[in-house]
Amino acid sequence: MNETSRSPEHDVVVIGGGAAGLSAALTLARARRSVLVIDSGSPRNAPAAHMHGYPGHDGIDPAEWRSRARDEAAGYGARFTDGTAIAADPLPDGGFLVRLGDGSTASARRMLVTTGLTDELPDVPGLAARWGRDVLHCPYCHGWEVRDRPVAVLATGPLAVHQAQLWRQWTDRVTLLAHTTTPTGEERRELTARGIAVAGGRVTGLRTTPEGRLAGAVLADGTTVACEALVVAPRFTARAALLTGLGLGVTDVRQAGRSIGTAVDCDPLTGATAVPGVWVAGNVTAPAETVLGSAGQGLRAAAAINADLVAEEVRRAVAGR
Repeated sequence: MNETSRSPEHDVVVIGGGAAGLSAALTLARARRSVLVIDSGSPRNAPAAHMHGYPGHDGIDPAEWRSRARDEAAGYGARFTDGTAIAADPLPDGGFLVRLGDGSTASARRMLVTTGLTDELPDVPGLAARWGRDVLHCPYCHGWEVRDRPVAVLATGPLAVHQAQLWRQWTDRVTLLAHTTTPTGEERRELTARGIAVAGGRVTGLRTTPEGRLAGAVLADGTTVACEALVVAPRFTARAALLTGLGLGVTDVRQAGRSIGTAVDCDPLTGATAVPGVWVAGNVTAPAETVLGSAGQGLRAAAAINADLVAEEVRRAVAGR
């Protein structure tokens, strides 16, 4: 039998095992739906040792949190498979066939994509290896941990001054590094008024202590600007290649007149996409969302999916009479 002609094996397949996907899996399993989660094991916050801002779990190791959440969903009957979903095709009678990188397949009546995004970092030697440790982006995730310490902000776009002013809330030892972007005269006055220094010149590398901690940013002229944390502005690229075959692309996300990444369009409340039966949640559609917010999106998408399945089952029951 042609595999595209078979009946769906599950009610819902969730692609992605991060906060959004695990929240959705738990919600759907508790709704007595058959759920399969396909997890590639590459969450966005993998480099971080702790996650913050999630009440009841503040400071927990992200890997430990995911393990707990996975066990909770499994306790209600959710199933998990480790692998990478590479394509999805609609089934003739409804539902979707998902193809994995190892050649296996899975099918379901509905599909929720929670594959997240990729943080594309500035091209500075040594920076990527320190991402999530002392090369940072979100002050609400990491600001408390570097409070009162010297922090440098790598200026690569028009939002750099805003970043510097924001991080000033956590420490009065902030330096803006005019890497590829130079502040305007008015911005300099605002920075000076708040005690934020400006260092000119491109950053060519990082300096570390013998213990391996960040000590400073090295400028093109050889000088070092002391810092124990370096703030950057990544480009947020949605992991959405899986959706291309279904006719779903990504849209440009802009802030302060500049493209900061891509995202999949969806209904902002439910996560429903333009393709019936396909939902998205988490960073794949909301680049700025935190772990807590992504979990909330996963729950709302799961509730919408369950309601959609109930509506289908009502139609079938009526037709059957």
